Amino acid sequence: MSWQQTLERTVTGLGYDLVDVERSTGGLLRVTIDRLPGQVYGVGPGEFVLVEDCELVTRQLQFLLEVEAVDYARLEVSSPGLDRPLKKPADWQRFVGEEIELTLREPFQNRRKWRGELASGGSDDAWRLVLPLDKPLSRTAHKRLVKANAAGVASVDADARQTLDFLLDEVREARLVPVVDFKGRRGREAELDAVQSHEHALGVEKVDGGQDL
Repeated sequence: MSWQQTLERTVTGLGYDLVDVERSTGGLLRVTIDRLPGQVYGVGPGEFVLVEDCELVTRQLQFLLEVEAVDYARLEVSSPGLDRPLKKPADWQRFVGEEIELTLREPFQNRRKWRGELASGGSDDAWRLVLPLDKPLSRTAHKRLVKANAAGVASVDADARQTLDFLLDEVREARLVPVVDFKGRRGREAELDAVQSHEHALGVEKVDGGQDL
């Protein structure tokens, strides 16, 4: 098992989602974590990652990286922010119904960037983007769309919404669209400020003698 796999197992074992691991020039090792829906965290309630979450994960990873003899200069554990990237297939499943912005590897209709509501395309690799309307849905069309989404139906009436179908290997990058509506994951202004704050990132530098600052 590689140290990256051990790192992921450590993070998930603590009850967090491992969003991303990056190694940058200068020896920076950046680990991005997220809280999972329905999970109870001893460091405090809420949907957003707290600085205490980052401290907890940092302590565990420091020990792990020392055992695995991983060469790094600085460890940074942080939250993904409200524009969270979608990396793993599980991310796509988790955020069905959320508004996302994706960039295709190859342009479609002379466009690479698209924005809309994520929906399942009927298989693990096939997905659909329900595109915004130029005008609001009628009440009847809205009911059809809600019923189709709830049933997991891949197709939606053409007069209701336009859609973009794609495979995951056609996507270069995808992120949640930050929306503040004071509800659920996209609400609570105080938590929004905290999520976007650099105080969520805890940097740990290694110096000679194996000491951590």
